[in-house]
Amino acid sequence: MRRSGGGSDVSERGSSPVIAPGYTPATVTDKISAVVLNKTPKWWFLGFAVSFMAMQLLLISMAKLLLVGVGVWGINIPVGWGFDIINFVWWIGIGHAGTLISAILLLLRQKWRTSINRFAEAMTLFAVAAAGQFVLFHTGRQWLAAYWLFPYPNTMGLWPQFRSPLMWDVFAVSTYATISALFWYVGLIPDLATLRDRSKHLAGKIAYGMLAMGWRGSARHWHNYEVASLLLAGLATPLVVSVHTVVSFDFSVGIIPGWHATIFPPYFVAGAIYSGFAMVMTLSIPLRKLFGLEDFITMRHLQNMAKVMLATGLIVAYGYAIEIFMAWYSGNGFEQFMMKNRIMGPYGWIWFALILCNVLTPQLLWLRKVRNSVATLFVISIVVNIGMWFERFVIIVTSLHRDFLPSSWDMYTPTKWDWSFYIGSLGLFFSLMFLFIRFLPVISIFEMRTIAKGDPEDKAAGGHA
Repeated sequence: MRRSGGGSDVSERGSSPVIAPGYTPATVTDKISAVVLNKTPKWWFLGFAVSFMAMQLLLISMAKLLLVGVGVWGINIPVGWGFDIINFVWWIGIGHAGTLISAILLLLRQKWRTSINRFAEAMTLFAVAAAGQFVLFHTGRQWLAAYWLFPYPNTMGLWPQFRSPLMWDVFAVSTYATISALFWYVGLIPDLATLRDRSKHLAGKIAYGMLAMGWRGSARHWHNYEVASLLLAGLATPLVVSVHTVVSFDFSVGIIPGWHATIFPPYFVAGAIYSGFAMVMTLSIPLRKLFGLEDFITMRHLQNMAKVMLATGLIVAYGYAIEIFMAWYSGNGFEQFMMKNRIMGPYGWIWFALILCNVLTPQLLWLRKVRNSVATLFVISIVVNIGMWFERFVIIVTSLHRDFLPSSWDMYTPTKWDWSFYIGSLGLFFSLMFLFIRFLPVISIFEMRTIAKGDPEDKAAGGHA
């Protein structure tokens, strides 16, 4: 069997392993821990510097917004939701693949998740962190957000409006972030103990030792770990579905034409998984190349992710078709005008761009030759990421800018502060991701050891040292 490191012409018919042959638990531990414990590569400094500078745009934009208010954005009447909500929904969607890979595929006992679940979970946390900035600053008075959003005993009898899906969003996203963080950290504990034992510096031993919380790899520790992982996976699995379903309720309970579709909940969830897997592929392809991890993140992983993208992309395409059909079938003039405006109006080019990116381009994934080409998969994943951002723009802006009254129609144009906030959120995301890949194992060491050993159920035999 040939190794998959080349990645350009490996057969898909069962010949792509989840780990290249020849590895033992010891060599797996050496290779993954070396990514953290060895000297920092030069490209990391360059990448982190660029991301950190981009993150400064976010800080500058926040300061500007605090001084002036949300008027620095391009929002107006009637387009009260602009880049802030577009980017919030986009980032939340990106985070979904991490939970899906780590929780649902764990419960389904899918071995191929092992190489990609760790950084997919990290991606979830960082995406939620980026999304949180938009909803907080969207309020305009973020220092009052807790006062407005969270219930607390008060003498004035003021309570949040629990009939509003925006309130459901607060609890859904905060619960999702909490469970995802716990799940990610619990999964890290055995690997932190490995880094503690292997670190040659006192500071590293102390830092990783504190984070490992006294892990010694005893049978009791493994038992507690297994129970905690399964419980958190069980909690996280429904959250994958519920969070973006609740996000879709933000729109579907409104009266704006284009936001009524009952297809929204499954359509939003499928779209979130679609964009999330696209981002996992966008990150994993350069990561495996730069760290020489082609033997661990093999063509089988990329091919499986491509198949998930193809399946969820078809569901998204079905959602687009149902939206058009229901606008016609409902006989509602406002819905029919909205769909006509969405396709033929001033933002029509964005609708055609999203169809090109989300519907037509992914059809190439039907071809085995495309699924076996790393470069093509990388390009398609970026195209899908862009297309899903277009989708959120179309749903929000084209429905708002021409509503029921022609006298209130207006165009929406993002300002430089909209763009700087968005670019800054990308900087925040990639800065956190660069710190993660430098100081924590990007691939689960102990889970890879069980695969290298040939018995995925024998986790205790993998040890922790």
